[in-house]
Amino acid sequence: MTAEVLDAVEEFDVVIIGAGISGIGAATYFSRDLPDKSLAVLEARDDIGGTWDLFRYPGIRSDSDLHTFGYAFKPWRHEAAIADAPLIKEYLHETVEENGLERVLRLGHRVVRAEWSTADSRWTLTVQTSDSATGANRTRTIHAGWVFAATGYYRYDEGFSPEFQGRDEFEGQIVHPQHWPEGLDYSDKKVVVIGSGATAITLVPAMTTGAGAARHVTMLQRTPTYVMALPRVDKVALALTKLLGEERGYAVTRFKNIWTEHAVVKGLRTFPKAGRAFIRRENVKRLPKGFDVDKHFNPPYDPWDQRLCVAPNGDFFDAIKEGRASVVTDAVARFSKRGIVLASGEELEADIIVTATGLNLRLFDGMPIVVDGHQVDIADALCYRGMLLSGIPNWAMAIGYTTSSWTLKVSLMCRYFIDLVRHMDARGYDTVVPVAPPGTNRRPVMDLQAGYAKRGEKLLPKQGPEKPWRMAMSYPEDARALRGPVADENLRFGARRAAAPAPGGRRGTRV
Repeated sequence: MTAEVLDAVEEFDVVIIGAGISGIGAATYFSRDLPDKSLAVLEARDDIGGTWDLFRYPGIRSDSDLHTFGYAFKPWRHEAAIADAPLIKEYLHETVEENGLERVLRLGHRVVRAEWSTADSRWTLTVQTSDSATGANRTRTIHAGWVFAATGYYRYDEGFSPEFQGRDEFEGQIVHPQHWPEGLDYSDKKVVVIGSGATAITLVPAMTTGAGAARHVTMLQRTPTYVMALPRVDKVALALTKLLGEERGYAVTRFKNIWTEHAVVKGLRTFPKAGRAFIRRENVKRLPKGFDVDKHFNPPYDPWDQRLCVAPNGDFFDAIKEGRASVVTDAVARFSKRGIVLASGEELEADIIVTATGLNLRLFDGMPIVVDGHQVDIADALCYRGMLLSGIPNWAMAIGYTTSSWTLKVSLMCRYFIDLVRHMDARGYDTVVPVAPPGTNRRPVMDLQAGYAKRGEKLLPKQGPEKPWRMAMSYPEDARALRGPVADENLRFGARRAAAPAPGGRRGTRV
């Protein structure tokens, strides 16, 4: 009898997949504004946090300020505006506790398959669970009227690591930041970090400071990256909080930062030559006299063709200026016993090589998505308003910005999702699917030149040339689009064909 109860099919109005910053935010919005809907949050890992729980490398932090990366409904209280992962996880745990989300949160629940039935107007989710005490695995079935996929956009099980010739010859240790070994001892050792993205810009100063610092860290890059120093502490935010109080001070700071960031990105993209010159001047100020700025910090692309990297308080530049770190711009020819042989013939000696070479993109954890018996190829779908997918009913996804704080877009998506559900309820609909106009021109959903975006193009949905099929990367533009009319001619609504409940089913938690 007990086994039958445990194995019963559960029914929810909304299932959120993923308990990272997007999923926890969505759960808070939905529980507050859709209180009559049953809700579950399924998280494959044993803790919340997503990216901030997965990555454990030294110095892991956000590139965005937490006044915009944080939630609109929950002020960021720490002094540091650019914060390390432990503070971000603390913030997320506070959000769960303050909003009673423990009731709807299910850890160790990995969704491995999603099947939609138009006849029943619901999703059937196949979920693998594990017992933390016994390690036993089980498969469960969950039904949902809606799925909100907050799974991020990259693979958690493996990072991108190119095939380097001679890798097996290297006598030291090779580490990928996505799988950082606990307790890795790099004290007084020579380290080479391959890569020049946000991870490398974070690792270099973190590994060269404090107890157990490396003897020297070399950042080996094939292509330079734009790097800018920004204050770790936002003094204006502190003054506004003191003057206006925590809630209003946070709101005003958030407004200020949203528009400042928007203006900076728009300015750099509109006037790339001036932007490049400005960034160069700032770099020269912070680097040693005579440093070859044009070789190491002069990318072949314009600002914001790839994401600009942030160095809080200029820590990355300080490490170079003080001789604790250096930058080499060259290609890897092969690994050797002692380190890395470059295309120029130079050999970089290393005790540890860190391959900060990027991510492998993958949506929805790679699960098969089946609609009425036919498996959907996600790469064939078009994004509607940046969150719904053509041909896939009652399925929303959380994809944030690449040129500003990820969370800003997610909050707008949640607002639109709530309005859409209310619109459907008021008219007796329980199904909605976007339908793209025939012959719509398609292009990659990520307008970035970064390696991970290029590698993942064939795996991701596409976008069209104009709204509502174009993926906006501007908060002001999205704020208008997602706060406008809920329905248009691109959405097809429907009602259930067969309303009988599933045998043995039981309702999930209402919040």
